[in-house]
Amino acid sequence: MNAVAGGALDLRRYAWLSIAAAVVTIALKSVAYLVTGSVGLLSDAAESAVNLVAAIIALVALTVAARPADASHHYGHGKAEYFSAGLEGLMIFVAAGVILYSAVGRFMHPMVLDSLGLGVVISAAATVVNAVVGLLLLRVGRRERSATLTADGKHLMTDVWTSVGVLAGVALVGVTGWQRLDPVVAAIVGVNILITGGRLVGQSMRALLDQSLGPVELAAVVAALDRFRSAEVDFHGLQTRESGRHRYVSLHVLVPGVWTVQAGHDLLEKVEAAIRQALPDTTVLTHLEPSEDPRAYNDYAFDGRPEPPARPDEPFSTT
Repeated sequence: MNAVAGGALDLRRYAWLSIAAAVVTIALKSVAYLVTGSVGLLSDAAESAVNLVAAIIALVALTVAARPADASHHYGHGKAEYFSAGLEGLMIFVAAGVILYSAVGRFMHPMVLDSLGLGVVISAAATVVNAVVGLLLLRVGRRERSATLTADGKHLMTDVWTSVGVLAGVALVGVTGWQRLDPVVAAIVGVNILITGGRLVGQSMRALLDQSLGPVELAAVVAALDRFRSAEVDFHGLQTRESGRHRYVSLHVLVPGVWTVQAGHDLLEKVEAAIRQALPDTTVLTHLEPSEDPRAYNDYAFDGRPEPPARPDEPFSTT
């Protein structure tokens, strides 16, 4: 049997918000760089330019992911979000490369910075914009389980911490007069965002490989199934995965062979409804099997619990 929960919030408006935020911050940070000549502020502006490209990619991915299932994509287009998250990670690598290259050049050839106070104020305003939008994207992305918005939110928050570090470095240059501190701070920022980019790419690759649901979600499925376990009813062959915002759960339901088709159907409807209640936006696939038939156990035996149950006369097999 097959059942799916429908209805979803259109997330593209948040991608448009991210694009608008990127345009504003690029303008502000570019002005701050032109006023001061700080390579740290230049690196900050470069990362915001990457944010703009990433936000456009996010908009495209969310548009594709929102398409319903069709004849050539039976499970929908949700995985487009993972491509977006992975590309954002790669874009962060590009930003880090620009930052590190600029930092090395400025360290070798330091220069006096001008109008630091004005530059700091302008860049701080851009940082506030990024922080507000980034926190909003993270909140909505986690609530709606959108890999794209979550990645975009993390990207913006990385930019926020980057800006905080850059502003601190520029301020210290003004206090100490040590010009090489500016590129040193920029290099530290570059290494930090390389780490963030690596994490984003890794998360996207794991999701594209159909990683199973996390421990909390899996425990919710098992708790729903445990409500139906009895001397006559058991479960195995539990398999889970995610595709963008949607979850997929499939399992085999073991019942006595003497049960009627109607009795088995009624049980499956209740089991599917319980899982969807525990995990909204979940497609549930169930397969009914007679518990007395040895062939019912010659498949994937996992049932979500630490130790899979075993029949005395026919051990479980994972082949």
